[in-house]
Amino acid sequence: MRFLLYNLRYCAGTGATFHFPVPGRGYLKRTSRTLRQVTHFIRSQDPDIIGLVEVDSGSYRSRRLNQAEELARELGHFHVYQSKYPGDSRLHYLPLAGSQGNALLTRERIHAQRFHYFERGVKRLVIELELKNLAIFLVHLALRRRTREAQLEALVPLVRAAKKPCIVAGDFNTFGGREEIQLFLRATGLRNAAGRAVLSHPSWAPKRQLDYILHGPEIAVTRFAVPAVTLSDHLPLICDFKVAAS
Repeated sequence: MRFLLYNLRYCAGTGATFHFPVPGRGYLKRTSRTLRQVTHFIRSQDPDIIGLVEVDSGSYRSRRLNQAEELARELGHFHVYQSKYPGDSRLHYLPLAGSQGNALLTRERIHAQRFHYFERGVKRLVIELELKNLAIFLVHLALRRRTREAQLEALVPLVRAAKKPCIVAGDFNTFGGREEIQLFLRATGLRNAAGRAVLSHPSWAPKRQLDYILHGPEIAVTRFAVPAVTLSDHLPLICDFKVAAS
């Protein structure tokens, strides 16, 4: 099977003018063109499962269309989408923030889906997706290190409760380096699919490892790749794997 992880940056794109003449200007532009390019790239990789971080669910910049739904329709996948902010967050009332979330797409039928929210942080969402022989958790962790540590601690019992071989993936925002996730790996028994340091941000000159695909011992990684694609500020990760027969 092939798992593709991609922080899309809401398909706002990249470029020298993204933060000019004011910081964040690029987040305000229309996203249709970049979404088409992202769709073409993802289709070319033929993934079975896709984890998408930073998806626009229908603001003015995406022309009121949910990017996850559009991608799923184009690829013929099932999908789940959820806002990254809990239901009581005031961010739901802001024009762009209220349409920001994460999504999982899969060509397999979905057996169950659950949405968890951390108690701490602004971005709190954990998407849990259960397939026939696999459980997948998608996260986007906080920018502050102490909050990330609390979120990882809260993620441990969710992973331990999974009754199927498990993948945990997403943007971990580990600005302090890979050592930030070592306690989490030891507590859950998960392994880093890359098996080495993989720099994923910024995409045009990678200096940081922020994105991870982690997996349980029942999963054997057969190939890991980081395509040099600059449609977002993050590079995509691709993991081919096999699940051991039960």
